[in-house]
Amino acid sequence: MKHIANLLFEMRMLKDIARSGYSFLGSGSESIAEHSFTMAFICFVMSKQDRDIDGSKLMAMALLHDIPEARTGDLNYVQKKYTTINEAKAISHLINPLPFGNDILSLIEEFNLGETMEAKLANDADQLSFILELKKLQDTGARSPEKWLPLVIGRIKTQMGRQMAQSIMETQWDEWWTNDYSE
Repeated sequence: MKHIANLLFEMRMLKDIARSGYSFLGSGSESIAEHSFTMAFICFVMSKQDRDIDGSKLMAMALLHDIPEARTGDLNYVQKKYTTINEAKAISHLINPLPFGNDILSLIEEFNLGETMEAKLANDADQLSFILELKKLQDTGARSPEKWLPLVIGRIKTQMGRQMAQSIMETQWDEWWTNDYSE
């Protein structure tokens, strides 16, 4: 159980590591764990839209896709131009002592390859999570999302992902809160 405890502490670390891209946006912030939670919930919703999708696999990919960042940190696209990350080594060190390590490796590899329907949807959920954040920033007055939203929306690959992105863009971020408001 010592290896499990270490794994749990390592995953808990994702709550403390900020996603670095927000520095370039000029507003907003999010930890890797916050992002992964939102993405996993989007995957849950996706799995309810199509019963042929393996919902457990889809949500597991969302939870696991960024776990190497507990060891490597979160590098944005500018930083990646100048820094090389050995994600395979980080994953190898993470999973080596675990009896289910190969399960983690398989899910991360499937996500990164992006070939299965679950991997395509998980990758779309990764972008949809960012779209939600950008849309909230835009709705609350930030100007930089105007530049970034079209780029991020353009990364969506599946019909379901495109429909979700369109619906997000047509909805005010606080509509759920103000709907049926009365004093």
